[in-house]
Amino acid sequence: MATLLSDRDIQTQLSQLPDWNLDGKAITCTRTFKDFVTAIDFVNQLVEPAETAGHHPDLQISYNRVVINLSTHDAGGLTEKDFAMAKTISALG
Repeated sequence: MATLLSDRDIQTQLSQLPDWNLDGKAITCTRTFKDFVTAIDFVNQLVEPAETAGHHPDLQISYNRVVINLSTHDAGGLTEKDFAMAKTISALG
């Protein structure tokens, strides 16, 4: 099982991800697109990196808005996996 990060480590990691916020035991990011099709295209870009990492975000889609939540559920909070996936997601168009 992955090791939980300390509050200090979480804040350090978040400082490198300006679009992400702490939400309890998860980090979250909201992306807004011009329309539904573009939002779904973005979600489809998440499939390969999530599958490769074996770490899948929780997603909420509302027309042109995608909310991405990351947490390592089996560890009960935030781990390096979450921040690595957040960095990958942030790099996507």
